[in-house]
Amino acid sequence: MNRTVGFVVGALIVLVLVLYNTTYTVNFHEVAVVTRFGKPAGVETRPGLHLKAPFFIDQVTRIDTRQQLIESPLETVLTRDGQQVMVQAFMTWRVDSDADATLRFFTSYGTVDGAAKDLETQLQGALRAIGGYAFADLVGPSGKIAEAEASILEDLRRTRLAGTMPVTVGISQVVLPSKTSVAVLRRMAAVQETLANLEEAKGASAAEALRSQAKSQADIIMNFADQWAARIEAKGNEEATRYYQEMKGEAELAIFLAWLDTLRMSLSQSTTYITDTTRAPLHLIDLDAPVDAKGIPQPGGRAPAKK
Repeated sequence: MNRTVGFVVGALIVLVLVLYNTTYTVNFHEVAVVTRFGKPAGVETRPGLHLKAPFFIDQVTRIDTRQQLIESPLETVLTRDGQQVMVQAFMTWRVDSDADATLRFFTSYGTVDGAAKDLETQLQGALRAIGGYAFADLVGPSGKIAEAEASILEDLRRTRLAGTMPVTVGISQVVLPSKTSVAVLRRMAAVQETLANLEEAKGASAAEALRSQAKSQADIIMNFADQWAARIEAKGNEEATRYYQEMKGEAELAIFLAWLDTLRMSLSQSTTYITDTTRAPLHLIDLDAPVDAKGIPQPGGRAPAKK
């Protein structure tokens, strides 16, 4: 009985060792490169359990196909308008799942970590595309950062390393060196001052135009008012002349009417007068005032001599 148990246990151990050395598994996010006597013999992209030659004959290297992240150091770039900027970017990439591309990747780098350094150097060199943009294109709400990122990604895909596939590129920092920052700030201040002077000149020109227009309109209104006043004055003189000519033959009647107007205006308010009623024009309310030959009351308490 003991010998049977020992035999079964030994058989199980041998079976486990055989299965361990003749099978391997591939996860859904991996590809496996099989080497036979140290030379690539094939690529397995299907997830699950697979067979291989035992012991030292076949060796299996699993490569992660998920996206990886690398980041470049700060790189100094000269922009199109001569400004020095320091740019830092990141890139996500993955191993190309095509069998031939995977073999090239394995032959060149062996592992994901082995490719990261070369990819970082490649990304750092691709940042030269920033030199095609002016500094103003890289800052502000209307900046062309997205366009620059697309240009860098296109360059990386065009010159991609063996078995790698760049997925996305992003610019994480655009900073100015300290000396450049001072120069840019001075330049921005000069530009702002120039713009302010231009706006001030535009405002002064607009104000002068408004003053000139207002003066022109005021002159037109004054000329019109003078002409209209001259017409009214001429018409008044004409009517006054006619009135004077009419009254010239009746001087006594004109004087009498003037007395009436003066008396009417004097008594139009609540006014108390203490005066001599023999004086014009208050003599008109004196019932005992003498009258002339035409029946017009006369001041002075006596009628003028009849002609």
